Amino acid sequence: MATTTHTHTVTAIAETLQRTNLSRLVIGDALNLERCLRADARIDGHFVQGHIDQTATCTNITPANGSWYFAFAYAPTTDALLVPKGSITIDGVSLTVVDADNQQGHFSVAIIPYTYEHTIFNRYQIGTVVNIEFDIIGKYITALAKRQAYA
Repeated sequence: MATTTHTHTVTAIAETLQRTNLSRLVIGDALNLERCLRADARIDGHFVQGHIDQTATCTNITPANGSWYFAFAYAPTTDALLVPKGSITIDGVSLTVVDADNQQGHFSVAIIPYTYEHTIFNRYQIGTVVNIEFDIIGKYITALAKRQAYA
């Protein structure tokens, strides 16, 4: 990995290209980079690992008195578990789920002005494809439930 003042170079393997929107990006596109939770840090917020599970598509943007609600659709999977007030990471930004429909593959988040101004949410339009990371605790619960079902 090489880093300069204005660039950041990484290597993307086939798994990354298959699960993310990376192949859609072009030189000059902006993206978010959020640090993962450090093991020696105070736990305060969401557990973000930086492992993209799949992509989602922005389906609606609704202004709400200076903030915004963003709705997304994703391919439903038995590995995904979203719950209202649970966590979701969109393009590296850890957020709280407003509502979720795991069967249909829909969820929404509320974006406050600070997040809107300091991330690429201000560039999203209906149809924008984003990377999503489901909450790790939800993934473990789902895996455990599957395991119990087969026991």
